[in-house]
Amino acid sequence: MIRIFITAIFTVLLNSFLFAKVKLPKLVSDGMVLQRDTPIKIWGWADRSEKIDVRFQGKQYNAIANNQGEWEITLPAQKAGGPVQIQINNIIVKDILFGDVWLCSGQSNMDLPINRVLDLYKKEIENVENNQIRLFLVPTAYDFQKKQSDLKSGEWKAVTPKNVLDFSATAYFFAQSLYEKYKVPIGLLKSSQGGTRIECWVSDAIIRKYPAPYETFKTLNRPGYIDSVQNVDKMNVEGWNRLSKQNDEGIKGGWKGNETDFTGWTNFKVPGFWAETNIGAKNGVFWLKKEFEVNAPMIGKEGILRLGTIVDSDSAFVNGTFVGTTYYQYPPRIYKVPANVLKPGKNILTIRIVNSKGKGGLTAGKQYSLEVEDKIIDLKGDWKLKIGTQMQEMPNTTTFQNGPVGLYNSMISPLEKYSIKGFVWYQGESNAGNAKAYAPIFKDLISSWRVSFNNENLPFLYVQLPNFGKAQTSPAEKNSWADFREMQRNALEIPNTAMAVTIDVGEWNDIHPLNKKTVGSRLALLAQKVAYNEKNIVSSGPLVEKMEVKDGKCVLQFQQVGKGLTFKDELKGFVIAGEDGVFKWAQAKVIATNKVLVWSDDVKNPTMVRYAWAGNPVSANLRNDTGLPASPFEIKN
Repeated sequence: MIRIFITAIFTVLLNSFLFAKVKLPKLVSDGMVLQRDTPIKIWGWADRSEKIDVRFQGKQYNAIANNQGEWEITLPAQKAGGPVQIQINNIIVKDILFGDVWLCSGQSNMDLPINRVLDLYKKEIENVENNQIRLFLVPTAYDFQKKQSDLKSGEWKAVTPKNVLDFSATAYFFAQSLYEKYKVPIGLLKSSQGGTRIECWVSDAIIRKYPAPYETFKTLNRPGYIDSVQNVDKMNVEGWNRLSKQNDEGIKGGWKGNETDFTGWTNFKVPGFWAETNIGAKNGVFWLKKEFEVNAPMIGKEGILRLGTIVDSDSAFVNGTFVGTTYYQYPPRIYKVPANVLKPGKNILTIRIVNSKGKGGLTAGKQYSLEVEDKIIDLKGDWKLKIGTQMQEMPNTTTFQNGPVGLYNSMISPLEKYSIKGFVWYQGESNAGNAKAYAPIFKDLISSWRVSFNNENLPFLYVQLPNFGKAQTSPAEKNSWADFREMQRNALEIPNTAMAVTIDVGEWNDIHPLNKKTVGSRLALLAQKVAYNEKNIVSSGPLVEKMEVKDGKCVLQFQQVGKGLTFKDELKGFVIAGEDGVFKWAQAKVIATNKVLVWSDDVKNPTMVRYAWAGNPVSANLRNDTGLPASPFEIKN
């Protein structure tokens, strides 16, 4: 008996010794979703020449680590389903599903999480549970020296009320739509970062084709360069913040309290920017106060304070009690006011705003209110303002995550052995000023990613930039976002691509619109056609195909019209020009299921038509019968 016991212990120890050196990538971990209906790579690292034993579905697969300690095994394709487990030497990876895996990448509108859009979707999110939709959140990292073979961290998480708050809103609603349609597990690889340019997301080999970003890339590769710049930036930022606090008369004088002596305070209208008042374009620390009345039924109850968006950072106090802070300008300010804070009669709301550069203030067109159950107190209008301290603009800092190639090396390269269904891309705001330069690198990104993921036909879905900015007033408006959307439309020439039109779901005063469910749903429609081969589905809004001039009028023909083109009230959004290139507002009418007639009495010999050609083309209203909006376009005879 003792001999058997000792033998068993020896066997366990021997196996542990033999298999102790195996390491798996972060992606290959508990809860992962593997791509169905395609051979699957399982890979990792071990000591040189170490034997790798993989056991899956009752079968055994073997490999030997090469001289660099790398190993790789290909498992046969599997149908959708699970959960299953895979054993690699002494490591067991559990709770694995087979389904469809999508790589979701881009900048802030892809990055924007569910917790930023709860105002719109709180009820449908608060109790959501779906173990069949899972996210792997790729951590932000950059490397300009070499491709990384693994991620620094990360784990697979299924949809729960808590986990879903960190999901990309666009990616989640995309996955939700696909799951409702096909009932197969959906895996999301979310690899995105706010504010980034497309140059960040391509390889060294691609960036060499583009002289300007390549020079930047070479600079970032210089030994010691990044450390030296970061040290200077850190000193500048820390110094500016330290001085702003030291010199802030509001902190010294206790302005956060509920005093009502406004001697020395200036009248200020909220929303608004002080650069647009007699205060002028100043930077530093600004204190704002608002008196408001509270009735007895609101006392003893929790409230929700909404302060729109603020440039740059803010801290809010109600009757001297701190209720919330946000450190940068973009998120909507939604703060909870504890039940014991409000009092009968007069109350004081105080905001401390730190404006480090540019035009500071509170954004127009947003909600500024205090809500207590069904009671709403409007906080717009007259406020008091006083400068805590005036500062010079904070020196510019370098955001290295925006450097060419860096994110590709650290956030895309480690994913390339993982089989996927396709890509979802939401990026362009940071490049919108130069559509001409973006077009070739966008095509290179698509083709190079497909090669890197070992499938040159992988579907590539992308979002056309939404409406943003003030409404169009001139028919000849020059607008970089309109140029950019046209470049995006032209990219549909690339096989197996599809574009979600979103000019109706943006916000004129917010580059991060909240309606991500519509965006995700439209991307899922595109996927149904391009990735799931649903041939008869109307997956897009109308796309212009060709133009013909007859008797001084332009006949436009469209595809993706469904049962026919539609509009509400009067068809608008078209401008027309002749050989002189001078655009005039045009009249338009639908003359067939897929045709629109466009003309202007001021243009006798038209050569060009534009539609929705503006940053925020509010009047454009052409759709198909499914309600999907037509893409903006420019077309010439």
